[in-house]
Amino acid sequence: MLPVSRTIDRFDATFDHDNLIANAGLIVIATLMSRLGLERLANKWIHTGSFAPGRKICTLIAAMVAGATHIDHVDVLRAGATQTVLPFKVMAPSTIGTFLRTFKFGYVRQIDAVASRLLANAWAAGAGPGSTDLVIDLDSTICEVHGHNKQGAAYGYTKCLGYHPVVATRAGTGEILFSRMRKGSAGSSRGINRFIDELAGILTRAKATGAKTVRADSGFWSWELLRTLDRHRMAWSITVTNNHKTRAAIAEIADDAWEDIDYTLGGFAQVAETTYQGGGSRKKDHRTVRLVVRRTRLADQAQQTLFPMWRHHCFITNRTDLNTVEADRFHRNHAVVELAIRELKDGGAEHIPSGHYSANAAWFACATIAHNFNRWAVILGKHEPVNNRTLRTRIIAVPAVAANKSGRHTLRLPTNWPWQKAFTTMLDNLRALPGPAG
Repeated sequence: MLPVSRTIDRFDATFDHDNLIANAGLIVIATLMSRLGLERLANKWIHTGSFAPGRKICTLIAAMVAGATHIDHVDVLRAGATQTVLPFKVMAPSTIGTFLRTFKFGYVRQIDAVASRLLANAWAAGAGPGSTDLVIDLDSTICEVHGHNKQGAAYGYTKCLGYHPVVATRAGTGEILFSRMRKGSAGSSRGINRFIDELAGILTRAKATGAKTVRADSGFWSWELLRTLDRHRMAWSITVTNNHKTRAAIAEIADDAWEDIDYTLGGFAQVAETTYQGGGSRKKDHRTVRLVVRRTRLADQAQQTLFPMWRHHCFITNRTDLNTVEADRFHRNHAVVELAIRELKDGGAEHIPSGHYSANAAWFACATIAHNFNRWAVILGKHEPVNNRTLRTRIIAVPAVAANKSGRHTLRLPTNWPWQKAFTTMLDNLRALPGPAG
């Protein structure tokens, strides 16, 4: 039998410290909530019949920032003196659950209205692209659920039971520019043209005046999507399906047109370009677009015997400022969208809690706002780029004791906290931000 430390065994556990805060770093996010006007915006735009929706939205988002993935995790905000670092009244989990069930499908658009105005406020405060180029990555993901009492959950192309939301992210920062919850049976491109229309309005409101480029995979590819993007003056770089037209176009590429690229350690990769013709069923919509092709082949001789042919990946683009190699490299960077989705799921979107579809859509919309608050805290707080889990460990989850010395409130944090300077710098920078206009 292993020896047991008598010192460890001498400790008793009592939960009786009224001034202790488990997640004192919430004061950083709470400061940003105040500067961007979250509670005020929620009270203005959300009308589900529930009293004071702002404090309920703030409670749910703050809990998600602290790591909440279930409704009952909201209770972490009611422990000890956590309320003292939050500028809103914290609601109970039962109240949050009742509030989410007041949402109908159309009401979820009210949270979208809040999210778009928060984005505009954050970008006006210095987080936005302004007149510089903005790259938007479109993708969908599966939010897996368990049990068969979830409205709208279904088996899609992944054969997993869940929901199939679509998101638009900002390359470079990982912000969620717009999101939409969809049923699990929805195809990747379902509703994408309306989605782009609304996204364009959000970006206009946020005063993103620079050039915009949308990247997407073949699940979204259609001529109608190109027409929608053209209408909003957005450039595009979209993977196309490997059909008979693309195969015919690839076959016409001359052997000396292929250019070697640095792509994989275990094989060869080359790129070339040609044109692709189409446009839909109507002849007047027919057009010719630029088709960039990347082909790869394994280097190992034994594997080449099994797989002797080149494998092709094709995408179309209307970016004329990039040569073939640059266009391919730019398109491959679309993979960063997976990092943003992973970050989103690492927070509130990891678990979809309710049996009501509209409540789950509201939950997902709040999860995207919570994700963005983490991103904005890093950008506006001038912290080095880190993912949400690292931010939670370094800044949010630091414990503290709330003290009152002669009327001066003080958070007493751990001595030798490794990220003490980052904490104080972020808090000072966010407190220096002006409040929202209007």
